[in-house]
Amino acid sequence: MSVSLPPRGRGTASNPANRYAPSRSVVEDDGWFQEVPPSRATEVRVEMAKSIITRNQSPDLPFDRSINPYRGCEHGCIYCYARPSHAYWDLSPGLDFETKLIAKTNAPSLLAQQLAKPGYVCAPINLGSNTDPYQPIERQQQLTRRTLQVLLDHRHPVTIVTKGALILRDLDLLRQLAEQRLVTVMISLTTLDDELKRIMEPRAASPAARLRAIRVLREQGVPVGVLCSPMIPMINDMELERLLEAAKAAGAQRASYMFLRLPREVAPLFEEWLQAHYPQRAEHVLSLVRQSRGGELYDSRFGARMRGEGAFAALLAQRFAVASKRLGLRGRQDFDLDCSRFCPPGGQLALL
Repeated sequence: MSVSLPPRGRGTASNPANRYAPSRSVVEDDGWFQEVPPSRATEVRVEMAKSIITRNQSPDLPFDRSINPYRGCEHGCIYCYARPSHAYWDLSPGLDFETKLIAKTNAPSLLAQQLAKPGYVCAPINLGSNTDPYQPIERQQQLTRRTLQVLLDHRHPVTIVTKGALILRDLDLLRQLAEQRLVTVMISLTTLDDELKRIMEPRAASPAARLRAIRVLREQGVPVGVLCSPMIPMINDMELERLLEAAKAAGAQRASYMFLRLPREVAPLFEEWLQAHYPQRAEHVLSLVRQSRGGELYDSRFGARMRGEGAFAALLAQRFAVASKRLGLRGRQDFDLDCSRFCPPGGQLALL
């Protein structure tokens, strides 16, 4: 089986048509030769969003609202469950998701407007539920930083999930939020193997950089935990205990994990990645995924989609529970943030 290699610094070699496309084209390999394709530049488009706070009613999530300043993610994680969302913009969940990004440039001002609406009830807002708020383009766009400033100005609690070391740029804001019990950060840590990180999450921060982020955040008084996600059978699941130990040593206070999710177009992209990098292991990996997903590669049911079912998933859950208890790591649900300080735009902040 001939498998294409991805462009340098990208997670996938494919750019399949999105599921809404009226027609599709297929590239055929003539078998003459294979070479590493050239790098592919990142394009950033601008969007004036009409709404910025997304609501959810999922019992699997520890928050009911989130903000994603960006569509698409330059980190290029091959397993990313958010890839199918790019189809809504007539873009491919493959290379387009990694290279054709959309920045919601009015996110901070729009957030202030939505917080000022009569009847708004304060509850923690999550940054990073779909795409990473600290992906590389944040360095120039600064939408996440400006969003944090709005939340700080109005004393609104926020939770952050990221695998980007760029979060340390915003220590000044995070320290102020932490002093008022308004922030918790979860650093996503999937592997301690630099080579696996390179092919699985090509433009994300290195494992060492993420552990440093945990260490610095904790030293600066910012509540921080580790999210071991996703756990992939026969790829990184054997690292689970070591990931938790490394995170605890760096200062993590809480921990959580998720089982691999392969919705819609993510499944064929992930299968192609397995054939390119782990051809002898690919069928075993997919077999264990199916055993944990009722015979399919994905199960969207609440209560099952984050953890999986069956013997392998149960063993993974047990390993996580034992290691977390041994290390004294609390659960991700334990945010303990203060919503009583919230003052909507136009309101008067309390003096004390």
